[in-house]
Amino acid sequence: MTEKKITLSKKDRKKVAIRHQYLQGSWNYERMQNGGWAYSMIPAIKKLYPDEEERKKALQRHMEFYNTHPYVSAPVMGVTLALEEDRANGAPVDDVAIQGVKVGMMGPLAGVGDPVFWFTLRPILGALGASFALSGSIIGPLMFFIVWNVIRMAFLWYTQEYGYKVGSQIAKDASGGMMGRITQGASILGMFIIGSLVQRWVSISFTPVISRVDQMDGAYIDWSTLPQGAEGIKQALTQYSQLGPDALDKVKVTTLQQNLDQLIPGLVALLLTLGICKLLKKNVSPIVIILALFGIGILARLGGIM
Repeated sequence: MTEKKITLSKKDRKKVAIRHQYLQGSWNYERMQNGGWAYSMIPAIKKLYPDEEERKKALQRHMEFYNTHPYVSAPVMGVTLALEEDRANGAPVDDVAIQGVKVGMMGPLAGVGDPVFWFTLRPILGALGASFALSGSIIGPLMFFIVWNVIRMAFLWYTQEYGYKVGSQIAKDASGGMMGRITQGASILGMFIIGSLVQRWVSISFTPVISRVDQMDGAYIDWSTLPQGAEGIKQALTQYSQLGPDALDKVKVTTLQQNLDQLIPGLVALLLTLGICKLLKKNVSPIVIILALFGIGILARLGGIM
């Protein structure tokens, strides 16, 4: 007689989805969202592992580093639930496989969540709600609150269910081909978006002066010749629009940052981001990296470099 298979019911998965909304409730600089992730997994772990020791081991493996956008984390959760279910029923799914799926999906998906939710959907709903609020209607804030949360909760639930359905297929794909295709596609999209946002997120400005050049007459605004009052302001603005930002002073000052921007805009920010990624790949603690960046920034500021 075969042993009865342990299955996560829809009720169990809903409990996980509800808890998953508090993914960032215990965010920390060392392992980031690991506490919220483990908290979300508790209903599933209790159902899948009757043995107390097995439950402890399951919680321990889900306390590893985890960080992604809190909404696009739902499909990762769904896949993980399916893998844990297969493991509880005797499938050859070890800790490394489960953690590998989480890490393989969380990175690429993180770059998709911010542009879709924070930079597109939320501003659109906010602007729509604000237009009603400006006319004195209470519909504005209510609409924003209700519509946003309906979309958020629906997305969390249905993408978790999708991840749960395809998760068993990933577990059965011993060659890892399906998982490879999923992570490769998500990686391409995620890295494209992250790369385009590096210059916006990372700001570095080198202040050392490379050259000071006296500009020819007519290449800058001669403030002493401008008339008083509104007419002088008008002429100054007209000349500034024609001559450009270097027209404010007779001496044209060129900084190191300006030369770098002419070479490749955002080059230093990109190199810094890639360097940090390299350190994280070598298991350097995020706290150490943050403290090092603080120290370098303070020293560079005191030294007049930035």
